Amino acid sequence: MTMRDLPPSLISTLPGEYYTDPEVFALEQERVLEAMWFCVTRAAELAGPGQFRTVQVGRESVLVTRSRDGSVKAFLNTCRHRGARLCTEESGEVKRAFQCPYHAWTYGLDGRLVAAPNLTSMPDIDRTAFGLVGVHVREWLGYVWVCLAEDPPSFEEDVVGDVAGRLGDVESIGHYGIEDLAVGRRIVYDVAANWKLIVENFMECYHCATIHPELTEVLPEFADGYAAQYYVGHGAEFGTDVEGFTVDGSEGLDRIPGVAEEQDRRYYAITVRPQVFVNLVPDHVIFHRMYPVAHDRTVVECDWLYLPQVVDSGRDIGRSVELFDRVNRQDFDACERTQLGMGSRTYARGGVLVPSEHHIGDFHTWLQNKIDVRRQEPV
Repeated sequence: MTMRDLPPSLISTLPGEYYTDPEVFALEQERVLEAMWFCVTRAAELAGPGQFRTVQVGRESVLVTRSRDGSVKAFLNTCRHRGARLCTEESGEVKRAFQCPYHAWTYGLDGRLVAAPNLTSMPDIDRTAFGLVGVHVREWLGYVWVCLAEDPPSFEEDVVGDVAGRLGDVESIGHYGIEDLAVGRRIVYDVAANWKLIVENFMECYHCATIHPELTEVLPEFADGYAAQYYVGHGAEFGTDVEGFTVDGSEGLDRIPGVAEEQDRRYYAITVRPQVFVNLVPDHVIFHRMYPVAHDRTVVECDWLYLPQVVDSGRDIGRSVELFDRVNRQDFDACERTQLGMGSRTYARGGVLVPSEHHIGDFHTWLQNKIDVRRQEPV
């Protein structure tokens, strides 16, 4: 049977090479990860001037910092002199400037070249022109987003648009006050799988009854195989005897005051392409950021966000965190096992999507349009 002969209930997937070919991943780095808005860090981690974080965005290391005027700045993490990596630490704080450890070229928090050995003897050097190369920055939902493209796409259409497209409007996410929440726990996962497999897994729930026993106890409708993301505006309802979004269904923590009555006792999942997942429940928000490292490796940083008084009080958030930590580990284990099959001759022409997964086909089409690659129809 060829993919042309599939029954109407099935549609074909991308072929395995999309998950195993470094050349495909290189196109994704250039045309997706470096061309779109990419979420890099929690804004509160850059609380004061000189606090910084370095992150990998596609092929580039990006330095994100808080400037003296209070704004967030982002630069390519590369010295303009001989191309050395400027900051080698993942995070930290400088007092006034960033200094390259190779030849001591020094840059202000605004990226301007402020000092270098013998610089005064070179009066023809424009300190702004030879400053760090800046990238576009936005803050939203309490996170910093960057775009490496010279002419970035519309943040409102791409990022805000993905949220509005999932929830039916953008006002609904505002009820959770995500920018005012505090990080109660952060877990970093190193997943031996292609980033697209993680996106595809997050978008569907056909697997939920098989590998997520704790989740389907809390959200019984997920056992039927249809993810909340399949329907615009739909939130999966807690089970009748479930008190909170916890590993055992026990009572949760303080409800976020702005959550609307119709959002109470419901779970909403949102995919913001290319690398963010947002999970909304009445008392906390779970925020995933993916950092694709290679065609077969993705680092996922996951924040559990609560009302500041919950975090400051030292209350036990363990049962709350454990539920989605288990879900994450179950999902990532499945993605790693799927990655192993992507190189099989069985998957050379791809697999199939059942009706509850058909929206993944839209993701595949979107990806192919972005990287401008059209696969030949198998014969």
